[in-house]
Amino acid sequence: MATRFELVLYGPNPAQLRAAGEEAIAEIERLEDQLSLYRPTSEIACVNARAASEPVRVSPAVFQLLQHASQLHRESDGAFDISIGPLLQCWGFMGGRGRLPTSEEVTQAREKVGMDHVTLDEDALTVKFSRQGMMLDLGAIGKGYAIESASEILREAGVTSALLHGGTSTAYALGHPPEEDSWKVAVEQPPDFVRLPETRLPAVSLRDEAMSVSAVWGKAFQAEGGLQGHVLDPRTGRPAQNALMAAVALPSATETDAFSTALLTLGREGKEKMTRARSGMKTLLLLGPNEDFRLETKGFSIGST
Repeated sequence: MATRFELVLYGPNPAQLRAAGEEAIAEIERLEDQLSLYRPTSEIACVNARAASEPVRVSPAVFQLLQHASQLHRESDGAFDISIGPLLQCWGFMGGRGRLPTSEEVTQAREKVGMDHVTLDEDALTVKFSRQGMMLDLGAIGKGYAIESASEILREAGVTSALLHGGTSTAYALGHPPEEDSWKVAVEQPPDFVRLPETRLPAVSLRDEAMSVSAVWGKAFQAEGGLQGHVLDPRTGRPAQNALMAAVALPSATETDAFSTALLTLGREGKEKMTRARSGMKTLLLLGPNEDFRLETKGFSIGST
């Protein structure tokens, strides 16, 4: 995940809060060891190293997460895809700031991407690739999954008021802070080149709810007359071009992490299908520059503080 996680906890017993917070952070670190493709001993690294040659058994929890990711892939019409690894590598975003590949390189990478090439055997708890060179990357779901798991530990420890975030892009609000009815979470302001019609993006009220934000900036570079971001469309093999930023709020941080990536990839054309996938989903899309940097929201109030 390579992400900084932070927790804010409220309650009458500081010792209890510290113990619960330390347990939650320990769970995040355990999941990093389990899910990171950059750690050679992780379950995902083992899958990537061997699954093209033989079925690889994983733990029940990891298998369930992979099943969930496969379901989200189907629900997003392929816009969310954890088999994106070869494309990230092709574009230089795996451990780097990015590079412009040739069309041939993109074509070759795309041949190694697709959940239809991943077999999940529920009886044996195994993962098998049908093509050499495939690589799972849980970067667009692992952070949310870790936050959701940590929040459950806090809840089980009796914590009723907490805010957790990972890399400022995914946050979970447990309960509400003292003397407030919800947590107020700001959406990070875009770079100067984005000229918004509103003064600022909205602050979002969250209570027992998660929010994730995906954007084309961050890991990105300029090429071919535009910004080439690290969120890649697995269907085209190229950086997402249908929106500049997407935010999603739902009770599950695992799902907001994945759906915000999918919404950024799909843009306006896929927004209605996305919102029908989960009742009560809140969305924000920043479109441009061909859309004159306009905001489209559902459930979020613009300009609140």
